[in-house]
Amino acid sequence: MEPADVLAGLDPEQRAVAEAVRGPVCVLAGAGTGKTRAITHRIAHAVRSGAADAQGVLAVTFTTRAAGELRQRLRALGVPGVQARTFHAAALRQLTYFWPRVIGGDPPSVIESKLPLLAAASRHAGRDLERSDLRDVAAEIEWAKVVQVGPEDYAENARKAHRTPPVPAEEVARLYDAYETLRRERHLIDFETILELTAALITEHREVATQVRQQYRHFVVDEYQDVNPLQKLLLDTWLGGRDDLCVVGDPNQTIYSFNGATPRYLTGFAVEYPDAAVIRLVRDYRSTPQVVSLANRLLAAARTPHRMTLLAQRPDGPEPVFTEYDDEPAEAEGVARAVRRLADTGVPLREIAVLFRVNAQSEAYEEAFAKAGIPCLVRGADRFFERPEVRKAVVLLRGAARSAGAGDDLAPTVHHILAGEGLTPQAPGGGKAREKWESLKALADLAEDMAAEGASLADFVTELERRASEQHAPPVEGVTLASLHAAKGLEWDAVFLVGATDGMLPIVYAETPEQIEEERRLLYVGVTRARAHLAVSWALARSAGGRRSRRPSRFLDGLTGRPAPRSRPAAAGSGAPKERRAAAATASCRVCGKTLAAAAEQKLGRCATCPVDYDEGLLERLRAWRTAAAKEAKVPPYVVFTDVTLQAIAERAPVSEQDLLAIAGVGRIKLERYGDAVIGLCRAAADGTENA
Repeated sequence: MEPADVLAGLDPEQRAVAEAVRGPVCVLAGAGTGKTRAITHRIAHAVRSGAADAQGVLAVTFTTRAAGELRQRLRALGVPGVQARTFHAAALRQLTYFWPRVIGGDPPSVIESKLPLLAAASRHAGRDLERSDLRDVAAEIEWAKVVQVGPEDYAENARKAHRTPPVPAEEVARLYDAYETLRRERHLIDFETILELTAALITEHREVATQVRQQYRHFVVDEYQDVNPLQKLLLDTWLGGRDDLCVVGDPNQTIYSFNGATPRYLTGFAVEYPDAAVIRLVRDYRSTPQVVSLANRLLAAARTPHRMTLLAQRPDGPEPVFTEYDDEPAEAEGVARAVRRLADTGVPLREIAVLFRVNAQSEAYEEAFAKAGIPCLVRGADRFFERPEVRKAVVLLRGAARSAGAGDDLAPTVHHILAGEGLTPQAPGGGKAREKWESLKALADLAEDMAAEGASLADFVTELERRASEQHAPPVEGVTLASLHAAKGLEWDAVFLVGATDGMLPIVYAETPEQIEEERRLLYVGVTRARAHLAVSWALARSAGGRRSRRPSRFLDGLTGRPAPRSRPAAAGSGAPKERRAAAATASCRVCGKTLAAAAEQKLGRCATCPVDYDEGLLERLRAWRTAAAKEAKVPPYVVFTDVTLQAIAERAPVSEQDLLAIAGVGRIKLERYGDAVIGLCRAAADGTENA
């Protein structure tokens, strides 16, 4: 393939990217605009034109699957030698290579999870944290490490960043310090330490820096809006002052700020590199004009100077559908019926997705689809090639390939092997048996596809091993259930965005204007996953017969064709009206009448030193309920109610909605979500029936 052929079929902006073979280059690529196509053709054109050597290019992605797709496309373009890896894979490869040479001995072992070490650190500190709390502490440690904050500075920086740790910040800092001590003593490294140590090796050892920089002279970084400070440090270390760098990203798809990612490296690229070429990709080839229009209007209300208006390139499709349901069970059942109708019109189930804000929402849809006889799979549960049935099947296929004769037909052989593992002509009804069957069926379908191209059993096994290394699973027939975060980078013919209520989108614990805007971007990512069919829905109550007090997401105001609610709660962080601020400032103690100044005292409605009678048993029951509610929602307990708010509830024992709303820290959203349970506990305490 000649260089000119590599440029064929690109639109003008994509071609500009491909022809910019030397850095620095910044590609601002909107959703569905063909960024992967643009950067793979850029690499191929640079190699084929002689501007770069294939072995000297390092393309960095954020997922193993994306790296595999990049390598696959480059092979198809006749450029097989380019290294495409994640930050961690590239760093670990360098670390394990150089460690014995410059440090000596075996390199540290990599831990897949922080939880065992954290559990040991917790026990050593005399605490026995629950697994959910340990996971949240691990997330805090990961955030601290990627933003390069040590244990001694964690508490202060966490407060500045509005972090909400599951235990007091000072305790997180102690656990962080103990975790790091144990990790070093046991000669272990985690994913963040891989990047830290690799950067340190290159910085502190000239021979390592020389070899790395002679090997890699050209860098391409995908999803640059998701780079965190630690990854940026490693990238700068790789570059060593050079500027042959091409970055690709979309600031409007920044949805991982809570993990330390920041779009400022992307949006400030032209400041860091004043001679950079900045190219915008805005032609959307993924979605219909109707979907693109909704995405543009959703983003038009965002508080950002970096929004890009997408230009739809596909033919017209159906208008997005907005549906309001009485309750969540009705919403799940309605979505299942709509999915069935789409499937009846010929849309494959694997091309349909149901997207939600938090993973806990998937349960209702799993149940509804099971009742409707619709197969589904939860994305992010277990990886395809790590499923027991798939692992066993691959072992059997590998053994069969070793003894296969030249005349063995691929498809019949695979079907025979998989039949022994449970692949039947007809699918089972549902549950685990259906999930296992779907996995085996996906392997059989892949074998049939490859057999049609003349592949052998050995070719099939080789392809499975390649796909396993790249986490490139074959398509499984079933509706995808996924969180909005897990859906990033994917697309489907039809997308159902569910649970679009205030309190869920934006999530209730998004408090600052920046957090609210990230929630808007999260919805934008969900909308732009749809190629043709898009449905957005919400439920007015959580359970059947419950109070219908929820409101559609504020982000949908003006987009649904329905009038927006007359009043909305003020956006978090936007500042309260002057009258409310004045009232808060002059709140008085209900015991002694003294003016209250401290926020905690204002929440309690009394001076911290004033005595007050309350039912200690009620407080304990409220705490137990809060723990259970937090576990169900998979959030820290303080997200349900803070300790101070819970104390105020126990002291005032509200028996009506008005009483509960009068307590600071209880708003309409929390009233709708938790009001029945809290009022029920308080009424039971007042009636003396709490143990009945």
